[in-house]
Amino acid sequence: MRPKAGWLEALPRGRLLAEFSLWSADLGRLAEEVRRADPFADLYHLDVADGHFAPELLLFPDLLRAVRPLTARPLHVHLMVADEILEAQVHSFARAGADLISVHLESGRVDRALSALEALAVPAGLVLQLETPVAAAVPYLGRIRWLTLLGTRIGVKGAGQDPAVPDRLREATRRLAVEAEHGRERVLLAADGAIRENTVSGLRRAGAEAIVMGSLAFASPDLAGRMAWIHRLTPGT
Repeated sequence: MRPKAGWLEALPRGRLLAEFSLWSADLGRLAEEVRRADPFADLYHLDVADGHFAPELLLFPDLLRAVRPLTARPLHVHLMVADEILEAQVHSFARAGADLISVHLESGRVDRALSALEALAVPAGLVLQLETPVAAAVPYLGRIRWLTLLGTRIGVKGAGQDPAVPDRLREATRRLAVEAEHGRERVLLAADGAIRENTVSGLRRAGAEAIVMGSLAFASPDLAGRMAWIHRLTPGT
């Protein structure tokens, strides 16, 4: 199963988009987890880490291949891997069925990775760690469709949101608005890390258009109610 052509342009506007992070799913019951989540997820988010760029070992192409037949929702791969294997991983996850692949601006081979994604005709995203200035992403905005700002230290589950996050989102929103005024394709702004009941409203107010939901989705006893609340959130309120 794959999303329809033009899925990026078809994503809902005017409400917060939900990326469901499979890192927080029960991988032993993957089909059940996806079946429950599918009516509510706009995308699935797959964190990939090699234990070098990020401290964890997370998710492999075979897992993506296992998910691909279960859903027509887009699969967004977030690569947290060493420079030496970045391009190879781009190709590997593209072959496995990724619909969107994000790489880190901090990588020494970000240009080569983006070029590989362009050649593969796979939409590209860019991820910024907390210490990376938002302005550093500006030269790449014409080459990407998704910009993710991390709100916690990379690869650490359960950490609190850094206080700089709202201001970083507001700055990114301003810069993306300037790009849109110049006729650039829409780049969606996502927040990832410390996505909790007490942070989501502030992230939306600061300009986040998408959030990466982990336990907030998969641990919810009332997912329909939770998503209804998230969809009611509006920017600046």
